Amino acid sequence: MTFKEKVNNLLIEGLKEKPSVFLIDLTITDNFKVIVTLDGDNGVVLQDCIDISRAIDQNLDREEQDFSLEVASAGVSEPLKHIRQYKKNVGRNLRVKTATETIEAALVDANDDFIVLEWEAREPKKIGKGKETVQKRQEIPYADIKEAIVTITF
Repeated sequence: MTFKEKVNNLLIEGLKEKPSVFLIDLTITDNFKVIVTLDGDNGVVLQDCIDISRAIDQNLDREEQDFSLEVASAGVSEPLKHIRQYKKNVGRNLRVKTATETIEAALVDANDDFIVLEWEAREPKKIGKGKETVQKRQEIPYADIKEAIVTITF
């Protein structure tokens, strides 16, 4: 079994103990730096990172393979990568880039196939001069999303 397979198996076992926490990314560099990025249905607390770190670190032999380990939560500015992340962020604002446009809007729904965004836009009036505010709603399949980031407003 390779080092990466051992780490992956230990990670899977550690995550079984924390069903609300899920893996975003696992990277193992050429010099055996292990980087684990987590997210959770209710966020990730420090204890989650500690528990996953221990699940990996305490079950690997540093005499066999020296390594460094970093376990962290996905940052606020990190793009969403998994459907589960979209579902947990329903009700928040996203900036979604597709091949043709960038939309900043409220995420009102997320299912297994697509997300639904709603926002207000100013458009020219159909009759007369000037602009009017209209409600927009758009379904975007996950396959069409190039990048989606939660926007934070203060």
